[in-house]
Amino acid sequence: MQPLPLSFLTKLAREYDLSPEQEDAFVARFSSKENDVSVAESLHISDNAFRTRMSGVYKKFSIGGQGPGKVRRLHDFLLEKYQQSHPVPAPDIDNLDINTLVQEVRQKITPSIHKQCGTMKVLDMTQPIGLKDIYTNVNILEKIIGRRRFTLNELLQSFDLNSEEFDRCGLGKIQEERVSGLEAVQLYDKLLVLGKPGAGKTTFLKYLAIQCANSQVLGEQVPLFITLKQFAETENQPALTTYINQLFTDCGVTEAQTRDILNQGKGLILLDGLDEVREEDSDRILNQIEQFTDQYHTNSFVLTCRIAAREYTFEKFTEVEVADFDDQQIETFVGKWFQAKESDLADYFMEQLKETKPIKELATNPLLLTLLCIEFEDSGAFPPNRSELYSRAIHTLLRKWDDKRRIVRQQVYKKLSVQRKEDLLSEVAFVTFKRGEYFFKQRDVEQYIAGYIRNLPDAKTDPEALLLDSEAVLKSIEAQHGLLVERARSIYSFSHLTFQEYFTAREIFVTANLEELAHRVTEKRWREVFLLTAGMLRDASKLMQLMKQKIDGLVAGDKKIQEFLHWVHQKSNSIDVSHKPAAVRAFYLDLALNLNLDLKLSLDLKPSLHLDLKPSLDLGLSLDFYLYLSFQFSFYLSLDLGLSFDLSQPSDSLEQALYLDQYGVLMPELKHLLQQLKDQLPNLEEDKEQFKQWWKVNSKAWIEQLRSVIIEHRNIGHDWQFNEQQQKLFNQYYNANQLLVDCLNSDCYVSQEVRQEIEDTLLLPVK
Repeated sequence: MQPLPLSFLTKLAREYDLSPEQEDAFVARFSSKENDVSVAESLHISDNAFRTRMSGVYKKFSIGGQGPGKVRRLHDFLLEKYQQSHPVPAPDIDNLDINTLVQEVRQKITPSIHKQCGTMKVLDMTQPIGLKDIYTNVNILEKIIGRRRFTLNELLQSFDLNSEEFDRCGLGKIQEERVSGLEAVQLYDKLLVLGKPGAGKTTFLKYLAIQCANSQVLGEQVPLFITLKQFAETENQPALTTYINQLFTDCGVTEAQTRDILNQGKGLILLDGLDEVREEDSDRILNQIEQFTDQYHTNSFVLTCRIAAREYTFEKFTEVEVADFDDQQIETFVGKWFQAKESDLADYFMEQLKETKPIKELATNPLLLTLLCIEFEDSGAFPPNRSELYSRAIHTLLRKWDDKRRIVRQQVYKKLSVQRKEDLLSEVAFVTFKRGEYFFKQRDVEQYIAGYIRNLPDAKTDPEALLLDSEAVLKSIEAQHGLLVERARSIYSFSHLTFQEYFTAREIFVTANLEELAHRVTEKRWREVFLLTAGMLRDASKLMQLMKQKIDGLVAGDKKIQEFLHWVHQKSNSIDVSHKPAAVRAFYLDLALNLNLDLKLSLDLKPSLHLDLKPSLDLGLSLDFYLYLSFQFSFYLSLDLGLSFDLSQPSDSLEQALYLDQYGVLMPELKHLLQQLKDQLPNLEEDKEQFKQWWKVNSKAWIEQLRSVIIEHRNIGHDWQFNEQQQKLFNQYYNANQLLVDCLNSDCYVSQEVRQEIEDTLLLPVK
C-alpha cells in the first residue's frame, strides 16, 4: 500500500477526533509500508494493544466488517481523500525521467548496499550476523541530554540509594519524549545523530541504507553509505564529490547519472563516524562535508558522531541523540539475537536480567547488551563473579571497541595506559561514591582529575594549564569511552551506577582499604561494592572477618538484644534437626521478629532457594512455624477484622499444627490444650457474622491463652518489647548479616577455616 504523508494523516486524525494512542497507531500504520507486527514493534506495544487501538480507529472512520480487508478499505478512503486535496499535475517528461533514473540507479547500487550494510560483526563474534535478524528500532531524543539546564537538586529528585523503592536505572532515566529514528529521518532532511559509544549509531545508519535501497523508507531517493574514516584515509585525499562518483562508478553508475541524482536532490547520503576521523584529517573532512552539503543542499543527509567527540557546528543540520534502549527494546533485541543463533535462551536471559538489576543497567547500551548476549550464549548464564563481567564491559569501552575497528583517536592523555585510566576512574568513583555524589559538577570532577594527573611524569605544574588538561581528559573519557557522561549542562555522572560501584570497589581492592569498607556494612547503597570487592580479592577472608566484627559490634552493647540472641541460641539448640545450626537460629530469629525468610534459606544447604520452605522443614520446626502463624494471624485480626487475609487462618494454622500429631511430635498435654483452643472458635463456615462478634469480645483473652500455651510448651511467642531504636538497630543487624551471607555465597575465595568460624558464630550473642 502507498504510504501517505505524516502531516496529512495527523491532520485527519485530529478531524476524526482520534485519541493520542489511536493517532500514534493510525499515523504509524498508514505512513509506512510496514505490516501490523512491525508497526506495533516500532511503537513498543504488543500486537494486541496495537489491534485494540486500530479497532478504535476503524470505528471513528466508520469502517465496518471483519478481517484484514478493513486496512485496505481505510487506506483506499484515505488515498481518495488525499488525492482530492492534492490533485496530481500532469507529469512532465523531466519528472518521469528522474524517477526512472532513481529506480535504475537504486537497482544497480542495492547489491553493494546489502554487501556493505547487511551484516554486523562486533566484539568476539566468530561469525557475522544478518542486520535484519538483529536490528531493533532505534529511538532518538530531539533534545540533547547534556544541554539540558537542570540543577543538581533537580537531577537528584527521587534518587536515593537507601530507599526501598530505589530504581537503579533512574540515574540515567530520561523523561524527554522519544521519536522513532526512521520518523526523524523523514522529518529532517539534514540530521546529525549523536550518541554515546556503542549506542547503535552505525547500525541505525546501515539499516536506514538497506530500508531505502528496498524502497521501505524514502523510496524516491538513492542511498549511499560512506564510512568517513575510510574516506579520510583514501589515497590521494580525493574530494567528497570525486569519492562519491567513484563509489557509484564501481556499481555501474555513470558520472552523468550520479550528477543528475545529486542535482535533482535524490540522494540519501549517509556519513558514518565523524568522530572516528584522525585528528590530522579532521579539518579537511569537515570542510569537504560543508562544501558538499552546500553544493547539493536539496539532498538528504544523515551524519553520525559520538557525543562530546569534538565541538562541531553544522548550522543547517538538526541535532538529535540516540536514546538508551528501554525494556521493550532490550527484550526485542535479546529475542532476535537468540533466535538468529537458533537458541532458546532468550526467556531465561530476560528472567536472569530482571533479577540482576546492576547487570540490567548495562543492557540499555546496545554494545554492552551484545556483550551480555555473547557471555550468556557461551555458558547459558551470567558469570557468577560479576566483577569479572563488569571488567570485560569496561575493557570493551576503554580499548577493545576501537581496537577491533582499528580506530586511533585523539589522545589528549596519551601517557595514560588502560590501567592508569582505570586508576583515575577508580579514584573519581571512590571519592564521589563515598560522599554520596552520583551527579557531580564539571569543575569538581576536573579538580579530581587534576589531582591525579599532576602526579604523573611530565605533568604540567601551572594550575591553569593543569585545569585545561583535566577538562580535555574529561571530554576524552566522555567521547572515547562513554564511562562519564554529561547529564545536564556542566553536570556529570558515571554512565551507569554499576560502573561507579565497580570502580569504587576497584579502588578499595587496589588500596587494600578493607577496614573503611567494613564500616559501611549497614549502609544499603554499599551492598554492590561489598559483593564486587569480595569477588576481586584473591582471598576475601580478612574482609569477611572485618564485616563479622562490625556486625557483632552493632548489638554488643544492648543488653536486651543480647538476651534475645541468647534465647535464639538456646531455642535452636533444643531442636533436633538436620539443618545447619546457623540456619535454625535464623529461622527462630525470623519467627520472633517477623522478618523475611531470605537469610535462613541462603544459610541452609538442604532447602532449595526455589522451593517453598515448609516441605523441607523438620517436624519440630514445622510445629513451631504453624503455632507461630496462628498466633500472628490472631494478633493481626484482633487489630483489624478487615485485613486482607482469610478469617479462617488462625484456626487453619492450629489445624496444621494438630495434624503433625500423627508423626508423634506433639506432647499429649500440648495437643489437649491446642484442641481446646481450637474448639473455642465458632464455626466460620456456618456463620461468619457470629464469628466476627465472638472475636470482637473474646479475641484478646483467646490470644493470651494461646501465647501462654506456646511459651510454656514450645518456648516461643515471647513479647520482647523492643523500643523503636532497638528495632532499627536489629533491622541493621539482620540486613548486615544477610549481606555477609550473600558475600560468603558469592563467587569469592574465603578460607574454609574462616568460613566455618563465621558460620558457627552467626547470630550468636557476643561473649
